[in-house]
Amino acid sequence: MLLMLFACRKMSQIRAIMVAGASALVALAGVVAVLFVQQRAVSPDEMLFVSDIVWYKSLNIHYTVGVDGISVLMLALSAIIVFTGVFSSWNMPREYFIWYCLLTIGVFGFFISIDLFAMFLFYEVALIPMYLLIGVWGTGRKEYSAMKLTLMLMAGSAFLLVGILGIYFTSGATSMNMLVLAKQYIPMAHQYWIFPATFLGFGVLGALFPFHTWSPDGHASAPTAVSMLHAGVLMKLGGYGCFRVAIGLMPEAAQELSWIFLILTGISVVYGALSAVVQTDLKYINAYSSVSHCGLVLFAILMLNRTAMTGAVLQMLSHGLMTALFFALIGLIYGRTHTRDIREMGGLMRVMPFAAVCYVIAGLASLGLPGLSGFVAEMTVFVGSFQHADTFHRVLTIVATCSIVITAVYILRTVGKILYGPVQDEHHLHLPDAAWYERISTVGLIIFIALLGMFPSGVSEMIGQSLEPIIAKLM
Repeated sequence: MLLMLFACRKMSQIRAIMVAGASALVALAGVVAVLFVQQRAVSPDEMLFVSDIVWYKSLNIHYTVGVDGISVLMLALSAIIVFTGVFSSWNMPREYFIWYCLLTIGVFGFFISIDLFAMFLFYEVALIPMYLLIGVWGTGRKEYSAMKLTLMLMAGSAFLLVGILGIYFTSGATSMNMLVLAKQYIPMAHQYWIFPATFLGFGVLGALFPFHTWSPDGHASAPTAVSMLHAGVLMKLGGYGCFRVAIGLMPEAAQELSWIFLILTGISVVYGALSAVVQTDLKYINAYSSVSHCGLVLFAILMLNRTAMTGAVLQMLSHGLMTALFFALIGLIYGRTHTRDIREMGGLMRVMPFAAVCYVIAGLASLGLPGLSGFVAEMTVFVGSFQHADTFHRVLTIVATCSIVITAVYILRTVGKILYGPVQDEHHLHLPDAAWYERISTVGLIIFIALLGMFPSGVSEMIGQSLEPIIAKLM
């Protein structure tokens, strides 16, 4: 980011700096993953590579960071999407990339934070650049969408701040370190109001019904790479925070009150899929699909068992990769056709075969084709959810499972409309296919979607080990 501030305005230098920085992020994420696996084999500590620096001693605020298996996977996901997002923003100006870097800093800082205040600070750092990235470089009703997104997420932040302060003061006001707070008891009388505030604060970012309406408008107006990072990573902050803070620190209230949010997340899963069916704008279709898939993440977390929560993290990884692929391809198609209306497109399989095949692969991953990441994630979620023997949980699981059929409807409808049939506009007969930098972005995402779908065991093991402390409290 500092290099970007002092670099000249030549696009070649700007691109070189961004590619080098994004490549370094991917390499560092890989190194951290390897070192984590090696260290985990000999260390039983809940968090590894912990570092602590005092920020504000009188309020016990520290800059405390560390990682477990889930954090490592989220860092890897973020690095992959930032890297591919750079190639999808190939022609953007320097100022855009500066704000893009700041957004990236917030995301990475959030996933490694152990201190509640530091986590909240990075949460806000990740949200603030979204306003400018959408409002300045977006399309359509960009000012409206940027303002709506900012106001709704700031409202969620207010609930979250109330929850964090409630946790701090009701636990004795001695530490904001989550590892310390997890060993202290918060009275149930306080958990009854702190848990809803905290879960709602994070849930707004995770597109929890009925607070999801900022997401489709934000996605539709955002630049391509911002949509990729927004849906692929930023919305995962909500799910990560819900299980790390709300459930991890208040398991008793989670068991008592989870049914309320299970109903809301169940509605998100089905409502998001049904809404995608009736959309005609490619970005809105994918945005409502994200509401459904992110709702499934929160749904699985609230099932409060090992299998479902493992599925929730797998779903975060899977959705992050495939929705980033969708938005990269939508940006590619829009850049050539200058429309996102599926009624104005057709026959792109003959004109842009590479992009069209990639879109089909993304669609198959979304509807859960075996061998791709969506199948592994959704099967783990539904199997874990159905492990509950009571009627309430099983009925909700069956209802959520119906979203698979609905997803197939809007995916196959969209593929049929834009890729097959006659070409709707004669100008579309001469559209160029994906450029080399766009191919790097899409192929990279497809590779990771396939790897997660075909070799999920190592990832599942990392997730399962990291869930042990939370599962132990829920038993």
